[in-house]
Amino acid sequence: MLLDLQSRPILPPDRQVLSELDWSEIAALWNRNELGALHDLLNERWSRLIRNSVLGTADPEAEFLQALAFATLALFFTQNRNQAGALILLDDALLALAKYRPQFLGVQVDPIVGTLQEMRPLIASLGPDAENPSFPFVYAKFEYGRCAP
Repeated sequence: MLLDLQSRPILPPDRQVLSELDWSEIAALWNRNELGALHDLLNERWSRLIRNSVLGTADPEAEFLQALAFATLALFFTQNRNQAGALILLDDALLALAKYRPQFLGVQVDPIVGTLQEMRPLIASLGPDAENPSFPFVYAKFEYGRCAP
């Protein structure tokens, strides 16, 4: 098998993703606890953003979207008896979101981080596939505005 080693043009990153982000839709999904749908939306936007970016996953906006997706999936997992997965993603989200406190792209990051920090000890104390006893969940609302990063 021969490899095609011809050079190909590097396409610009899909920065339109950022201008197309509807934070009200993201807030509505978060606030209605539609975490599976929210994760899918964030992951699709993250994928489009990094696709042709020279920075790839190191792009700050892409990293922020991925951190939000981690937080979303951690909450989804803990509600669906996957405490081991929730704990891993919760820790990843806390590490990534720390860079963007107190707000980034108009999103208030501190309430999200506070929710994750508050839930971490409980999740860590549960068995890997245990039910989370704090259901129904009450966590900080997703807050956003039109602030600059």
